[in-house]
Amino acid sequence: MAKKVVAGLRKAKDQVKLIRAVKSSKTGAYTFQEQMVPKDQINDVLKKKA
Repeated sequence: MAKKVVAGLRKAKDQVKLIRAVKSSKTGAYTFQEQMVPKDQINDVLKKKA
């Protein structure tokens, strides 16, 4: 099992974990959205609103 996890993490070297705070329109509370994004597309994803 551990070997599969390590092999999966090696493929993710070109990816970045993006954590975004998003405000709820109903309650006004903030929630966090996590997303794995390729390094070369990080600016495009940040320009878009969630």
